[in-house]
Amino acid sequence: MALQDHQQKHICDWQASGLSQAAYCRAHGLNAKTFGNWLRAKRRGEKHAIKSPALIPVTVKPAAGLVESVERLQLRCRGIHVLELPMSVSPRWPGKLLSCLD
Repeated sequence: MALQDHQQKHICDWQASGLSQAAYCRAHGLNAKTFGNWLRAKRRGEKHAIKSPALIPVTVKPAAGLVESVERLQLRCRGIHVLELPMSVSPRWPGKLLSCLD
C-alpha cells in the first residue's frame, strides 16, 4: 500500500524536525500510533521496492597532451573524485564496483 502524499509529507517533516515521534505528533495533532503505522508502511515499502539501476552520463574523450603511451580509464564523479584504472582491467569490474555503490 502506497503512502498518501500528506502521510509522506508528515514523515519527511518529522525526520527534518529533530523531534521525537511523540513530540512531533503532539505538535501537529496526530495520533502517535497512526503515525507509527505510516512510518512502518513506508519502511516496509522501501524494503520491497525494486530499485532500477541509475543511469550515469558518460563522456568519452581523448586525453589532451598525453605524453605517456600508457592508456588509462578514468571515472570521474562530478569532477571531484577520480578513479584511474589501467586499460587492462576487465570492463565488468568497474560495472560491478558501481553497482555496489548504489
